[in-house]
Amino acid sequence: MKILPTSEVDQKLLSLRRLLTETEAATYLGVSKSFVAKKRCTGGGPPFCKIGRRVLYDITDLDSFAEQAKRSSTSE
Repeated sequence: MKILPTSEVDQKLLSLRRLLTETEAATYLGVSKSFVAKKRCTGGGPPFCKIGRRVLYDITDLDSFAEQAKRSSTSE
């Protein structure tokens, strides 16, 4: 479910960073920025940090969120 960065350099930089911006988190999950924002307001999304005005997502929380979204059939 992850969208990988386009270049090897971007990939290495992403793996070194622990916190991602809202836009980066949306790209990482393969969803829109508005989906992430809506889930942050209504609940049910990945945990986030708010530092000043910045909303940041821990990459391990994004991985956990994606893992919880796995389903084996459409009836789940």
